[in-house]
Amino acid sequence: MATKGRLFAGCTVALATPFRDGQVDYDALKRLVEWQIARGTAVLSPCGTTGESPTLSHEEHEKVIAVVVETTAGRAKVLAGTGSNATSEAISLTKFAQRVGADGTLQVTPYYNRPTQEGMYAHFARIAEVCDLPMMLYNIPSRCGRNLEPETVARLAELPQVVAIKEASGSLDQVSELVRSTNLTVVSGDDSLTLPMLAVGGEGVVSVVANLAPQRVQAMIDAFQQGQLAEARAIHQELFTLSRNLLGLSVNPVPVKAALEELGLCSSEVRLPLTGLTPPQRDQLRKALAEARIQA
Repeated sequence: MATKGRLFAGCTVALATPFRDGQVDYDALKRLVEWQIARGTAVLSPCGTTGESPTLSHEEHEKVIAVVVETTAGRAKVLAGTGSNATSEAISLTKFAQRVGADGTLQVTPYYNRPTQEGMYAHFARIAEVCDLPMMLYNIPSRCGRNLEPETVARLAELPQVVAIKEASGSLDQVSELVRSTNLTVVSGDDSLTLPMLAVGGEGVVSVVANLAPQRVQAMIDAFQQGQLAEARAIHQELFTLSRNLLGLSVNPVPVKAALEELGLCSSEVRLPLTGLTPPQRDQLRKALAEARIQA
C-alpha cells in the first residue's frame, strides 16, 4: 500500500542545539540551519534528543523551534520535537509549533512514567485530536523504558495526523512488521541501521551523523532507492565507521557537538548532567573527522 507522510522520507537531520555560557546560542543555531540548507538538507528536526530537549526550558524549547522555522523560511521542512511524558505539555508545544509554521512534529514515547500500550495510544490520540500537524511517532525503548508495539502503532496509523514513525528499537523484525501492517513512512532512529531498514521497507532516517555529513547520508538513501546497492553499502560502511569512531565516544549529543566545534560551527558546550569529551577523547574525535574527510 502507498505510504503517507512521504514528506519525511529521506534524510532528516536531528539538529543540535548550540549553547554558549549556559544560554542557547541562537546565532549559532541559525548558522547550523544555513549550513544544512546549503548542503541540500530537506528536513530539519530541532528539539529532539540531539537537541538536548530534556534540559531546555519551555520558553527555550519554543524559541528554538520558532528560530529554526524562521531561518529555514520554507527552504526546508521543519519536524519539531514537541513530545513529552506529560500529554498536556506535548499538546502545548505542538500547538505552538503549529502556530509558528512547523511542517510536522516528532512525538516521543512517554518516558519515565512507563505507560501501558493503551496509555500510549491515548496519549498520541489526544495530541492528534487537538492538533492538526502531521505527526511522526518516535519509538526508542532504551531511553523511554517502554516499547511502542506494532499493534499499537497500527491503531495509531488510522489517525490522519499520524503519518510516520521513527523506529529505534533496534529490531528489524519490528520494522518489518510496521511496514507490513501500516501505511506509515517508517524511518530509522539509528544511523547504523539505516541501510538495513531500507532493505526491509524503511524510507529514511532521522540522523545524528547528518549534522556532519548530510550529503553522504542522503546519497546512501538515493543509491539504495536507485538500485545501486554496492554504492549504498560503500557509503554505509563509511558512515558506520564514522558513527562508531566518533559518535561512540560518549552519549549523544556530546561527540557531535564537539565535532561541530571542530568545524567552527558552534560551541561544544552541553548542559549538565551531560559533560564534555576528555582531552584523549577529543584527540580521537579529530582523528575520526580527518579519516572521514569531514570539513566545514
